[in-house]
Amino acid sequence: MVNLNVNLGNFCLKNPVLTASGTFGFGEEYAPFIDLARLGGFVVKGTTLEPREGNPYPRMAETPSGMLNAVGLQNKGVDYFISNIYPRICDIESEIVVNVSGKCVEDYCETARRLSALDKIHAIELNISCPNVKQGGMAYGTTCEGASDVVGAVRKAWPRHLMVKLSPNVTSITDIALAVEAAGADSVSLINTLMGMAVDVERRRPCLSTVTGGLSGPAVRPVAVRMVWQVAKAVKVPVVGLGGIVTGRDALEFIMAGASAIQVGTANFLRPEATIDVLEGIIEFCERQGVKSLDEIRGII
Repeated sequence: MVNLNVNLGNFCLKNPVLTASGTFGFGEEYAPFIDLARLGGFVVKGTTLEPREGNPYPRMAETPSGMLNAVGLQNKGVDYFISNIYPRICDIESEIVVNVSGKCVEDYCETARRLSALDKIHAIELNISCPNVKQGGMAYGTTCEGASDVVGAVRKAWPRHLMVKLSPNVTSITDIALAVEAAGADSVSLINTLMGMAVDVERRRPCLSTVTGGLSGPAVRPVAVRMVWQVAKAVKVPVVGLGGIVTGRDALEFIMAGASAIQVGTANFLRPEATIDVLEGIIEFCERQGVKSLDEIRGII
């Protein structure tokens, strides 16, 4: 038997397989297809202080080996999650991580504060790649100062595990990772989507209503593995890797590059059972190779 337990400091998982925010709904949508209790945990869709309608359609487009999305964090707000969603998922025997976003620091903090009343939410994932209207539309996660400010503020409002999701659309992702670590992050997850664009040449217009959007899927995996490898060597907090993971072998690339755990995202749209396939692929590799614990191979690159 392989020991798949993962310790992210003050947050423990039964295995390293999580889902990526925005690709798995609130978990319950996938219950007809997989046993959610087999997952290390699942990250629910982005949650904001107030309800958001998201961007106009079309806001998704298929691309070679991936997809573009510009959904725009459509959700019904944190109070709706607390009163309507949480009671339905809180008894699932898997860790629930809430992805938190906002348009200003105060929004992030208030959302985290309200979630802190839920005793079965042991971790939040802070999305610092969303527009910040107080900084002229720039994303918090693109500057060390902006990232540090929001993480430091949320650290005071949130008493449990604080995971921070990093944007790859920066000059040096290691600098951002070091900044959020210094500000109080317990772990970092990376990468968020890469900025991309697709054109409908027949209609002579962009495929997305917003023109540009976030690129995800297998096309981004080599970039994601490289960034995880760089960040894992720079920071002392655990790293959660994501970006184009479809199989167990894909996940093992991230683990060997230094990731403590991984998230499966776009693959969930292709195969609802993708997360279980990834988990079983990791187990099969370890049993075949005689690996007793993931610690034996983590960060060996």
